[in-house]
Amino acid sequence: MFAKIKYAWLSGPLMLAAGFLLMTCPSFALDNGLAKTPPMGWNSWNKFGCNVSEDLIRQAADALVSSGMKDAGYQYVVIDDCWQVSRDKEGNIVPDAQRFPSGLDKLADYIHSKGLKFGIYSDAGTGTCQNRPGSRGYEFQDARQYAAWGVDYLKYDWCNHSTQNSEASYSLMRDALAKSGRPIVFSLCEWGSTKPWLWAKDVGNLWRTTGDIVPKWSTNEKNDGLGVVEILDLQDGLQTYAGPGHWNDPDMLEVGNPGMSPTEYRSHFIMWCILSAPLMAGNDIMHMSNETRDILTNKEMIAVDQDPLGIQGHRVRKDGEQEIWSKQLSDGSRAVALLNRGASEQNMTANWTDIGYPASLSAQVRDVWNHKDLGNKTGSFSASVPSHGVVVIKVKP
Repeated sequence: MFAKIKYAWLSGPLMLAAGFLLMTCPSFALDNGLAKTPPMGWNSWNKFGCNVSEDLIRQAADALVSSGMKDAGYQYVVIDDCWQVSRDKEGNIVPDAQRFPSGLDKLADYIHSKGLKFGIYSDAGTGTCQNRPGSRGYEFQDARQYAAWGVDYLKYDWCNHSTQNSEASYSLMRDALAKSGRPIVFSLCEWGSTKPWLWAKDVGNLWRTTGDIVPKWSTNEKNDGLGVVEILDLQDGLQTYAGPGHWNDPDMLEVGNPGMSPTEYRSHFIMWCILSAPLMAGNDIMHMSNETRDILTNKEMIAVDQDPLGIQGHRVRKDGEQEIWSKQLSDGSRAVALLNRGASEQNMTANWTDIGYPASLSAQVRDVWNHKDLGNKTGSFSASVPSHGVVVIKVKP
């Protein structure tokens, strides 16, 4: 465990020297006992960007409880970029006093009083993506401060990083968090740029696998982010790297943000659950529609995402715009998604042989989204799937 690793608490330029030493020393494996299932919560960025404040975060915590999201499994309330404004003369990170007048420790206390957990944001570079102070050179000092505030989750971005090595930079903060004395989930946000799935299992609890998501089903515009299906395509093949305590992260949820249809929102949520993805809502949960709330709190679908076996689903068949995805569950069953990426409704069939069962097998089939038993089927299951829709079933021998 990292707690046995001896470091002096350093700040500023001195920490750069310690960072160099760590780069040249053997890496220590992550063993913080956290995120045994994919983390669930809410993050401020997708909807509110830099417009964050103490009042907003308190309201989000209240809404997480009153909406039923907490009861459905959502735990973390995460402030993204723009909460920090400077460092004091001793190098301590300084929150925006106008936006967070009570201090982040008091905000953490409020979130904890709701039975929730508190998350925060920083960057491995000298500055964040919005050019607020980053943590480079202050890793141990910042981690100590986060622990003192009562932070439970750190999202760590990858802007203003110059020629830094990603694995070394993230490993340094991993060790700082371990030394902080408080269990803190470590979320790596380097956008998949250095293939973190190859090295991050020993560094963080989750790692971004792609660039940023936007609230669109699909986009081919180079500078416009990635839509749902572009991100899906980039997840297939990464399934062997995910598991309890270490997850591929295809980015936060856009459910409820303008840009997609109700069918597309449902498909987005269903497919993230099939992927065993972290479920971090990114909408205005204080003013969401009943339809958005019902999508985000579908407990039977969430149970697929949170299955303790921790196997990430993957695409098992593709016929043009028709795709079959399958996720093995801990009771021996399969969650199966029939995804129609096409522009019109289509009849689709999932064959048992696609999902690892013999064609002769008789199995119980349940409509996961609508909570309906569909009886026993032998060899296959067929359904009509709307454009950009998903029919998701559980197949149990």
